[in-house]
Amino acid sequence: MSRKILIVDDEQHILDTIRAYLSSEGYEVILARDGQQALFTFRHEKPDLIVLDIMMPEMDGLEAARLIRKESSVPIIFLTARVEDMDQITGLELGADEYITKPFGPRVLVARIRALLRRAYGDLAPQAPVWRVGDLEVNAETHTVTRAGQRIELTPTEFDLLVALVSRPGRVFSRAELLDRLDDSFAAYERAVDVHIKNLRAKIEIDSRNPEYIETVYGVGYRMRPADE
Repeated sequence: MSRKILIVDDEQHILDTIRAYLSSEGYEVILARDGQQALFTFRHEKPDLIVLDIMMPEMDGLEAARLIRKESSVPIIFLTARVEDMDQITGLELGADEYITKPFGPRVLVARIRALLRRAYGDLAPQAPVWRVGDLEVNAETHTVTRAGQRIELTPTEFDLLVALVSRPGRVFSRAELLDRLDDSFAAYERAVDVHIKNLRAKIEIDSRNPEYIETVYGVGYRMRPADE
């Protein structure tokens, strides 16, 4: 099945270049020039992945991502010339999965898109596809998470992090170990794990300030609390 990719940038030559490369790989490509167009196109076209520039007129990419995240966990790659740490942390807090800085190589972007689509929609762990801890069920074969039978929508990065933890309940993972498992463009920032954990807890915990599932091991990292504790 051909995946649908939404590319959002206010520079036409960037749109044309990315579209040419993705179309040659068999993807269906749709374009938008600003955040407002991105939001409209997202709602009507239902893309499988969004590449979203940050600095745009009308509505910037951060605001567009914030609004999209209220409705969907579609994979998002931020594309930007801004490289400040706080910009990257802000992108993480909004639920971004990748962050690529300009100038970039189109082949690198295509490879990131292909990998993120595989993470989002492919089989991640067929050898042990289902884990259960309390009311929480994680199914890597169908890429779904439920709590007490209610489905929880996670981004691909959040899902990868949850799989790493739930597959080894009780095992403490350092931030560096979790970064290695995430395989994303935020890997230079150990704080990225803290932001992902915060986002993940907000979705799976009843009270994220008193987590039932993901525990902080101070000075070390995080672990999934075993079902028998």
